[in-house]
Parts: sequence; C-alpha cells; structure tokens
Amino acid sequence: MSDIIHLLPDHVANQIAAGEVIQRPASCLKELVENSIDAGATHVQILVKDGGRTLLQVIDNGKGMSSTDVRMAFERHATSKISSAADLFELQTMGFRGEALASICAVAHVEVLTRQVDEEIGTRLEIAGSEVINQEPVQCPVGTNMRIKNLFYNVPARRKFLKTDQTELRNLLTEYQRIALVNPQVQFTFVNNDEILSELPITSTKQRIEAMFGHSSKPYTAHFVDILTNTELVSIHGFIGKPETASKNSQQYMFVNGRYMRHPYFHKAIITAYSGLLASEHTPSYFIYFDVNPQAIDVNIHPTKTEIKFEDDSVIFQIVYACIKEALGKNSFGESIDFDREGVPDIPAFGTNFDEFRSVSEPGLGQDDSFNPFDNDGFPSFDSPYSNSLPSSGGHAVQQDDIWGGFEPNDEIAGLERTSGYGSGYNAGSYVAQRDDYGKLFEDKLAPGRSVLVLQGKYILTTSKNGLMVVNINRAMERVLYDRFLEAMSRNAHVTQTALFPVTVQVGVENMCLFEEHSQMLSALGFDIAPFGV
Repeated sequence: MSDIIHLLPDHVANQIAAGEVIQRPASCLKELVENSIDAGATHVQILVKDGGRTLLQVIDNGKGMSSTDVRMAFERHATSKISSAADLFELQTMGFRGEALASICAVAHVEVLTRQVDEEIGTRLEIAGSEVINQEPVQCPVGTNMRIKNLFYNVPARRKFLKTDQTELRNLLTEYQRIALVNPQVQFTFVNNDEILSELPITSTKQRIEAMFGHSSKPYTAHFVDILTNTELVSIHGFIGKPETASKNSQQYMFVNGRYMRHPYFHKAIITAYSGLLASEHTPSYFIYFDVNPQAIDVNIHPTKTEIKFEDDSVIFQIVYACIKEALGKNSFGESIDFDREGVPDIPAFGTNFDEFRSVSEPGLGQDDSFNPFDNDGFPSFDSPYSNSLPSSGGHAVQQDDIWGGFEPNDEIAGLERTSGYGSGYNAGSYVAQRDDYGKLFEDKLAPGRSVLVLQGKYILTTSKNGLMVVNINRAMERVLYDRFLEAMSRNAHVTQTALFPVTVQVGVENMCLFEEHSQMLSALGFDIAPFGV
C-alpha cells in the first residue's frame, strides 16, 4: 500500500492559516495597523472602499523595509519581532507570529510600496495568492504603503459570508477605535469611499477619548473620573464613568501593555465595584489601561491576540476592585438613599404634643369569633371589626377598600392601559387592568370567574389554571406595546407625529453606520430620519 501522508503546499497552508487570522476586512486592518505601530509610525492613514472588500489601504511613515525584507515579510513564520521561544515572554510589540502578511497575501491581491529613511529608492512588490507577480525599485516616500485588494477573491465561500458594506465598515471602525485609543501618540486618518470619516491628531489619552466619542456640547470626558494605582504587580490608570451616566450601550475598553484585550473576569471586578450604584441592566463606561511585566502574561493563546492570560489574575481582580471602589468613594458616589415615603405615616404620628405621644398605650389583643377561614377567600368578613386593617406586604395597615377598589368581582385581565388617575387606593399614573384587543396575552392562563388584585401599583395577582399568577405590570405593558409595534409593522400602518421643529442629534461615525444599516427598519417604525451633515 502506497504512502498517503504528504506536506501541504505553502499556498494551501497559508489559506488555512488565513481562516483563523483573517476572518474579515477588520482582521486585516488590525494586523496592518499594528505593523505600522511596531514600525514606529507617527502618522497612519487608512483608506477603505466597499467595506474593505474592494480596497483596504494602510499608509504609514514608519521605518520602512529593504528590498530583501519586503520579500521575506510575506513568507510564513517570517518576523523581525522575536528570534526564540523565550522572546514570547518579553514581548514589546503587537505582532510576533509572522502569520498575518502570509495569510493576507494568500487570499488577496497585495501591493506594497516601501522605503527606508537611508535609501533613495524604495521597492514595489505585487503578490496574489501567495505568488510573487512583480518586484521592482520605485520612487516612494519613507515608510510603507500597503494595498489589499479583492479580499477573499480566491475563496468564494469566505467572500460570500461577508456582511453588507455598512456592517463591515462598522467592524473596521471598531478595530480602528481600539488601536487609536491606546496610541494617542500617533496621528490617524480614516477615509471611506473618498470621504474622511475620522481625523485624530497626536494628543493625550483623555483628549483622544474626547475626540472619538464626544459629540455634544458637554465634554464627553466630564462624565468620567480618573483612576490610578501603582503596585509591584500591576499599574492601572484610566477613566471610569460616573454611575448616573451608566447605560445599556456603554463604551467599555481594557488594554494591557498597549494591546486591546477582552477579560470577563476583570470586567466582573469593575461591575462588582459599582454594586448598589447602577440602575437595573445598566453598565458603566470605562477606559482602563494595565501595565504589567510581559513575563506575567501570555498573549499567545488566541489567533486574534485579544484574549490574555494573566499569571496572578485573582490578585489583579482585587486590585482592580479596590482601585475603582476608591475612585468612586473619593468622588462621593455612595449608596443611594431611599426617600420614598408613600404610605408611611407622618412623624410624629400623633401630632406635635409630646405628652400626647407618651400617653399612648400598647394595643390589646382580641379575636374575631365570626371569622371562618373557609369563607370569603380566607379574609375576615366585612362586618368584622378587624376587616379594615388587613396587613400589606409593605408592613403597614391598608384599607380593605383600597385593596379591592376599582375592581368588580369576576373581572379577568384583558390587557393593560396607562391612565392618569383612579378612585380610592390608586395614585395618578398607576397602571390598571382594562379590557382591549390584547386580552389574548393573559386570558388563556386565567381561571374563569376569578378576581384580580393590584399590589402597590406594580404587580397584578390573580388565580390561574395552575395556581397563583403574578404579573409585573411594567413588563407586561412593554410586551403589549411590543406586539402592537410588530402588528403595525406587518400592516405597514405606522403613525408618525411630525415635530414642529426638527431635532438634530449628533452621533459618532460608528452609530452613523448603524443608522444607515437599519434606516429601512426605522422608517417602518415611523421615524423620519435623514442625515443632516458633518
């Protein structure tokens, strides 16, 4: 029987590696810009066409490459960053594997123009599908100009899985932001389809954050407080959002030694430090920078190098928690005080005469001989002297009429509407059960002929076929409105109320891409939105 095991050709091996390293145009951008940073560039220009699938160009003013180096750079496992395995634990650069350029040229047309500062003539190199098409001397500026054209041209399946141009552009901007936030010493320019989307001058870290996310009259960084701590194990600095500015769509970035990272464990430390200060489902924004000894971390555990393994992550967890807790404490962000006094008796409870208060005797004990637990659903009879002081879940007595006020026996929940006020026992703006077309939301779960109870204006209690059913009124109302919106969208029956004056909202480049991507859905919901200008 003949031998069947053989070595794969280089171009096939490079395409396999590209499946891990280069997943989309954003992955390609990350590798190219990180190479520019490693080359000492102080100005990086990024040019994109058609979401990066047609053209992705990165121009830098770094140290450039010689004619030999530019050819060798596209060989697999060729790198200038490390020379031995021990160097993996002394990394001071973004790249080190020597896989990115080989993977890129395996699935795209690549053109490189590069020149070193001490050379008069540069080099032009063309590669497609890992094959060198042309290499020649050329006149060009100092630095490197890398053009990636027709990404995944020879891998139709990968190209087919690319999303729309707006989605790919949004992913490109996400990678761009991650790199720009940790390199304020570098000037960046981002151009999409010949339109400048972002220009970031050399500045400080705080000003870089403001330039990227500040789009209103009030400075964006005014919503943050500084954090700073230095230990033998780690140094931490950055900015954390004030609790009142937390939202569901917050900006959250962590960096270690100049590299963006995802670390759920450290994120948990941050959220724990905010315990008791955030509204439900809201998370704070933060920009946190870690500086650690390269020997104490391992960045070589994932092809994208965004997952970092720390040697002492449990200790760093405590340092992060203490650092943020201290910063919040210094800025007087403590536990919120509950001033809700609804239903609480006035103080003093029996007037202003102190002697009158002192003469109050302890309440006596009594019994209701007419009470039968098998009558009236377990409540005292209405003619009982104890019928007007049923205990509530809030710990104080309420009137029985307040509990049942506004409902007739045998009512069924048939929908929810918000009203402006009701009779005894209900405050203005509370929710009550009423009948409407959305009765199908609950009626299949209700036992016929049963009453309902509204508890503290927040919950509906009723008996169902399987026992007791408790309905959160706010959440139920959200579901009712959600069903209404879906039905209106299916019938294209949305209603738009035009404002007297148009409202102008300033958004970032990334959110503008989101708007363009979902503009048809917003229009179907009744929003008349159009770009106003830059």
